[in-house]
Amino acid sequence: MHHTSLIAILVAGFVLAFVFGAMAQKLRLSPLVGYLLAGVVAGPFTPGFVGDQTLAPQLAEIGVILLMFGVGLHFSLRDLLDVKAIALPGALAQIALATALGWGMALLLGWSHGAGLVFGLSLSVASTVVLLRALEERRLVETGRGRIAVGWLIVEDLAMVLALVLLPALAGLLKGGDTSAVAVWEALFKTLAKVGGFVAVMLIVGRRVIPWILERVAGTGSRELFTLCVLAIALGVAFGSAGLFGVSFALGAFFAGMVLNESEFSHQAANETLPLRDAFAVLFFVSVGMLFDPMILIERPLQVLATFLIIVVGKSIAAYAIVRAFGKPRNTALLISTSLAQIGEFSFILAGLGLQLEVLPKEGQDLILAGALLSIIVNPILFAWLDRREAREEALREDVVEEHMYPPIAPDLRDHVIQIGYGRVGSELGRLLTERGVGLVVIDGEEDLVARARAAGIPAIRGNAANERVLREAAPERANTVMVAIPNALEAGEIIARLREINPALTIVARAHSDAEVKHLLQHGADGAVMAERELAHSLAEMVMATPHYRGSRHLPPATA
Repeated sequence: MHHTSLIAILVAGFVLAFVFGAMAQKLRLSPLVGYLLAGVVAGPFTPGFVGDQTLAPQLAEIGVILLMFGVGLHFSLRDLLDVKAIALPGALAQIALATALGWGMALLLGWSHGAGLVFGLSLSVASTVVLLRALEERRLVETGRGRIAVGWLIVEDLAMVLALVLLPALAGLLKGGDTSAVAVWEALFKTLAKVGGFVAVMLIVGRRVIPWILERVAGTGSRELFTLCVLAIALGVAFGSAGLFGVSFALGAFFAGMVLNESEFSHQAANETLPLRDAFAVLFFVSVGMLFDPMILIERPLQVLATFLIIVVGKSIAAYAIVRAFGKPRNTALLISTSLAQIGEFSFILAGLGLQLEVLPKEGQDLILAGALLSIIVNPILFAWLDRREAREEALREDVVEEHMYPPIAPDLRDHVIQIGYGRVGSELGRLLTERGVGLVVIDGEEDLVARARAAGIPAIRGNAANERVLREAAPERANTVMVAIPNALEAGEIIARLREINPALTIVARAHSDAEVKHLLQHGADGAVMAERELAHSLAEMVMATPHYRGSRHLPPATA
């Protein structure tokens, strides 16, 4: 079945990605490994089902647009400026050193200088998904060294966005053709002029028009229209920028997200489009895996090993030396070097563009994919080693333990309420509890919501409450009650089960949206589950019964979970 329909490739892509992603998660590997392997299984180089080779790249392009839109939506210039003194020069130096290593390897293989440059750049940039997940699991995002790692990553991402813009203009020169210097400068000038025009339009017009449109749509109160509006902005700006200014879909989507980030509805936009962004990001990784020929592991093992060593050893040594040269402690240098010892989504995008422009040979893309798979598999092992090393040092008190930017929960705090989720429902719940003098600790995964809670004087912890390490930071063994205010019942059930293991005496109340969710939460150990729609209906009915016409009539029975 080499010619399959769109439905077939979507079904196969999602099913295989789920199966292999779940297996990778079970083995404590990044799900990205599973998604890439799912693509290998659906690709033309393995027996069985073969996905449509014309539809897969188009689905991947949508994945790139939504992936870059998400990167722009979470881009924080403030975070970058806070650590610019080390992140900017450090990241640029590390990119240069890693690119030089890849370039040298390409020349040894007999490739052109242009192929070496693209190959080296692809090996120089780490995966945003892998790095952020590793930092969040270890509660390091808000530490000084965690902020350096995130700032470093932002600089790498921006450098790759610039590379994606310039690569088509320099393709003729990079392929080694008889391109004159005048033609190169002319192409470069035209590209920069188009990009400059696009940036000017986005910053002058887009930053006013896009938030204005979003605000008007949000005012309608329609969740469906709001979600469609956000998607229309992401896809429309990406497609329009490519057609009008000749810039890549990736750059257009990145700027759309960056402009939207300035809107007060950016957090809601991120939440509403997250499932679709995740789904198409998965299809992107699956489609990348379809391009990978596993035979390269057998036919060219030395080249694969060399690529792997550049990513894991070469980049790490370079990053470690640079961070230490800036006078940072050893623990910080080790965290940065471990975080960057892998490659991911930008590497795939850059390699795909290089192959499309006939600058990078197919072998180069296979080596990049092999290096990505192996480095993403090894990265959790490196972090586990780093965790054990830091635990030993902390026990022996040989190093100074880095303090969090915010103090931990007071050691004498007890009988408090732990609130998981500080969104629209959670923030109102937190206000009501604090007004009544209830001791409260908030857990939320979003930085802006955590900052809002802290601004209201509430101790707040950033992280995924499904992670036991994050839960224990809120001292559930000394708490009295837990309010689970997140809308995802499956995740809430997992959190409740972990809380029950830590402290069986806790009173746990959760939020639900259906009878099935209520049953699920109660089965996982919740003492009660509040269904928002039912409570709203009872409140409205009570207000009706309180009007003069019905006053004195029999009141409705109280709402029950």
